[in-house]
Amino acid sequence: MLRNLNPAWQTIIADEIEKTYFQDLMKEVAVEYQNQICFPPKELIFEAFNQCSFDVVKVVIIGQDPYHGVGEANGLCFSVADGVRIPPSLRNIFREMSDDLGTVFLPTSGNLESWAQQGVLLLNATLTVRQDSPNSHKHLKWSQFTDAVIEFINSKKEGIVFVLWGSFAQKKGVKIDRNKHLVLTSGHPSPLSANQGKWFGNKHFSQVNDYLEANNKEAIIWNTNS
Repeated sequence: MLRNLNPAWQTIIADEIEKTYFQDLMKEVAVEYQNQICFPPKELIFEAFNQCSFDVVKVVIIGQDPYHGVGEANGLCFSVADGVRIPPSLRNIFREMSDDLGTVFLPTSGNLESWAQQGVLLLNATLTVRQDSPNSHKHLKWSQFTDAVIEFINSKKEGIVFVLWGSFAQKKGVKIDRNKHLVLTSGHPSPLSANQGKWFGNKHFSQVNDYLEANNKEAIIWNTNS
């Protein structure tokens, strides 16, 4: 599986992927994929890293685990493959984006690769899941690995925007240095949270771009129709 993680990232996190827990994790994931239907496809497990190189990371959005329906997960949090029906959480993300930025048309595809290629690391805490069984790989030590990735970005870079939607992501980002980075928090975009007034109106998309431009970085083009 590691052969599907681009060599630049492998070099950057070399110390982590050589640890015993990570080697055991890879074995456990291999067994899961051999005996169960799991997502995303094996070759896309590390796609968040492949679509967003370390050198260009300027925003980190943290999700929980991949979509668990057939054909949905593409290795990027909140993202689905082209042609797949846009899930409710992502519809709410697009609606807030549109309201915040005043865009006229909502995106017609839920594929967020264009965000990743602009420097948005779309990182799930757990990178794999069994079909129709959300959080089914929570017991694997993916979270230890993704914690290490977050800490590496936190310590080695400056002026990153960490976007933490919902209590799970906020706990994941508790150690981020607020003096070096911007941390944006709100409720989760899931319908339950959004309908309780904890999501809409957070204006995170404009806040991200305002911060990036204030730090002499290019703003993100959020509308995937662009």
